[in-house]
Amino acid sequence: MNRTLCLNRRSVVQGGLFGVVTILGILHRPDRAISAEDDDLAARFKDLSQNGNSTCSAKFTDSIATMPAMSRIRGSCCSPMEMKRYVEQVRGLTKYRAIPIIPPDPYDIPAATARQSIAYYDLQLTGDEQKAYDYAMANSNEKGPCCCQCWRWKVFGGLAKYLIHEHRFSGEKIVDVWNLSDGCGGGL
Repeated sequence: MNRTLCLNRRSVVQGGLFGVVTILGILHRPDRAISAEDDDLAARFKDLSQNGNSTCSAKFTDSIATMPAMSRIRGSCCSPMEMKRYVEQVRGLTKYRAIPIIPPDPYDIPAATARQSIAYYDLQLTGDEQKAYDYAMANSNEKGPCCCQCWRWKVFGGLAKYLIHEHRFSGEKIVDVWNLSDGCGGGL
């Protein structure tokens, strides 16, 4: 029994030392700490940043309607993706995982989800609902659902209207969703 207790104490001490070393690594090189912390996320980042199909063209917006439901809209449409920001976004979006229409990865969106969101783009909101939408337009990082009126503008504009109408999201919550879902690339 004493041997077991001794082994457990050694494991705790070793685990504590590993934690300190990990934290020091994060403080000195946060870019490396993120990829070392989550190899799967780093692999997804690499794949999405190098193999995207997203563009800002009007034709791309129209093509979403004919994409197979299982196809995906991947990568950044404007600027190169940044690992640190990508990790922040994916981790931040986990708080909305109970609402399936909110994509959990802003750079990997199922075509079926994009179509579902676009369907709400022309939804007429009530007065208070419109105020929430207008607040999001004025206060999000991109001053709207995206930096330009591309497919993301319609997808995330429709998503916002759905969330406001069906889930009673406030303008502040829409700002959070839009900022976390920004797929233009780059940092903040």
